[in-house]
Amino acid sequence: DQALLESFVAMPAVKKPAAKAATGKAKTLKFTIDCAQPVDDGIMDAASFEKFLNDRIKVGGKTGNLGSAVSVSRDKSKVVVNAEIAFSKRYLKYLSKKYLKKQQLRDWLHVVANTKNSYELRYYNIHDTEQDEEED
Repeated sequence: DQALLESFVAMPAVKKPAAKAATGKAKTLKFTIDCAQPVDDGIMDAASFEKFLNDRIKVGGKTGNLGSAVSVSRDKSKVVVNAEIAFSKRYLKYLSKKYLKKQQLRDWLHVVANTKNSYELRYYNIHDTEQDEEED
């Protein structure tokens, strides 16, 4: 038993891969949220969405603490978020849905990922369901 126990103790420790991929190097993450459809229809203002994100994004657990780590800008109907720190795309979806709820647009719009680092605000496809109901 003693020899077996010593063989376990003498085994080299298995190194785990470093989980510092997002925080290790100063990688700039760029996320875009395309609001073209609702902005073109005039039911939403991209400037107010940009201001909402500026006010609500938390850095280090505090709102209004963006500093130089996170920047929010707008290019016509697209809102662009650049982050030099670890930043979740999912967090942007959460905030986008929160904004839509606050503006009472959640019943008509949803947030859809169209590429690896961008979201798009789209209308729900209600035309397909209406046609299906008529066929029945």
